[in-house]
Amino acid sequence: MKIPKGKVKTYKQVAKGINMPKSARAVANACGKNPYSPKVPCHRVIRSDGSIGGYSGPGGSKTKKKLLKKEGFLL
Repeated sequence: MKIPKGKVKTYKQVAKGINMPKSARAVANACGKNPYSPKVPCHRVIRSDGSIGGYSGPGGSKTKKKLLKKEGFLL
């Protein structure tokens, strides 16, 4: 919820932000099980290699790309 529109963080950055630096995979799994997307904006969390990763909301990764583009984040 704290990642502003048009910005992204990696799963690893989120893990470090919650003082669990080795938990990037757990963060990714939690985002993948988010039942409130896009209201809880897990679409703003991407992989460390710059790829978008998965998305739990309807439409999957395709929707994630559209949401990020709509917010002004260029892929």
